[in-house]
Amino acid sequence: MGRIKTVLIKRTTTKLIESSPNKFSRDFNKNKDSIKELTKGGSKKMRNIIAGYAVRLKRKSEEGPKKKKPSMPPRGFGPQRFRQRSHDYSSD
Repeated sequence: MGRIKTVLIKRTTTKLIESSPNKFSRDFNKNKDSIKELTKGGSKKMRNIIAGYAVRLKRKSEEGPKKKKPSMPPRGFGPQRFRQRSHDYSSD
């Protein structure tokens, strides 16, 4: 599992992507350079985290929504289980 991003990182990244979406791509190094141009100051660590999150958001937007797999009920709780029980208790 990855590290959870703070609200500051998420908010800053989405604002930067909305203001200039064509400057960001799936390339981390290009995103670092464009963040350096668009923002004033900030630490190197903060720029790297924002660039990484921008890569993740771009990848997510290009791939589209994921399809969920249908969930299966646990074994032994299907209708077959109840049919077997009803046959066990039938009087002949």
